[in-house]
Amino acid sequence: MATAPRPRTTTRDPEELGRRLTTWLTARLPGAKAANVTVPESNGMSSETLLFDIEHPEPPLTACALRLAADPAAYTVFPVYDMPRQYRTMRLVAERTDIPVPRVLWLEEDPAPLGAPFFVMERVEGRVPPDVMPYTYEGNWLHAASDQERERLEAASVGLLARLHDQVPLPEADFLTLPGEGSPLRRHVEAQRSYYAWVIDGLSCSPLIESAFDRLDELWPSDEGEAVLSWGDARIGNVVYDGFAPAAVLDWEMAALAPREVDLGWTVYLHRFFQDLTASFGQRGLPDFLRRDRVERRYAELTGHTPRDMDFHTLYAALRHAIVMLRVAYRQVHFGEVAVPPDPDTLILHHGSLRAMVQGSYWEGPAAGR
Repeated sequence: MATAPRPRTTTRDPEELGRRLTTWLTARLPGAKAANVTVPESNGMSSETLLFDIEHPEPPLTACALRLAADPAAYTVFPVYDMPRQYRTMRLVAERTDIPVPRVLWLEEDPAPLGAPFFVMERVEGRVPPDVMPYTYEGNWLHAASDQERERLEAASVGLLARLHDQVPLPEADFLTLPGEGSPLRRHVEAQRSYYAWVIDGLSCSPLIESAFDRLDELWPSDEGEAVLSWGDARIGNVVYDGFAPAAVLDWEMAALAPREVDLGWTVYLHRFFQDLTASFGQRGLPDFLRRDRVERRYAELTGHTPRDMDFHTLYAALRHAIVMLRVAYRQVHFGEVAVPPDPDTLILHHGSLRAMVQGSYWEGPAAGR
């Protein structure tokens, strides 16, 4: 289900990282050793994850996960990896909400020990809806679940967003204010414009992405709504589930202050991305799961806030995803995995659905998820 070989996710040697991690760990827990160091198959192309156990005569814990900033020499997906910001966000969410987040243990800002800053957290056991192959594709636990079980998972997952947005005191999340001028939404979109400019620096631009930015201006909400702590990467693939209940919420590197609908649009669209991809390969997928109308209704029931301007926010989610995918594609070009096609827009796997959103036709029809 890919148009090119799966991109490499790391240029680091896990064995070497394990040796260096043990040296670092021993300085904090004398006699401790990092054992069973592994890189999970689901390791992303942004911050990297290491799983390890602590061996110690009297261990305060044994199972850990480490989030390591991307190797700056490896054509990173994002220009900046602010590990202290992620660490602080997870602590805030843990302290001020009832959302399950792994307990963070140590923050290391010095790049010397492992080559980049990192933090360590407790490892939470459970299962995660897979990205490769996507959970919408046959052959995984979520696809094999009953409609009632997926209903429980969907309701609990929307509930995470509702509680996050309602429970975090905004003044305490002020450190997540994005730079620039104007409203939180204006700053959020301008940050994406800056990111896009960084992605195409010295390379071919994407007319499709630029037309999507223009369409955002046309659809701009007349009332942007209040800002909340936005998770940023709000999708079920970033949640560890115990059965069908959330056990740990992961990946906070895109957290920021933004309207509620930024997370809702991302949740809806990232599922649709997988669903559209699955349908394009002749499978039914999960068309009744995480439908836009149901997500909006559930969220309104839980918060009293009726989501608005969702055409804008789902387009914005597809646009944000397109910029990431363009960067990933140019990373593949950098490593010689693919060649640049005559039309750079085709490097964006969901260019068809993004174009339909720009044209205003994507959400038309009874099967479109309204």
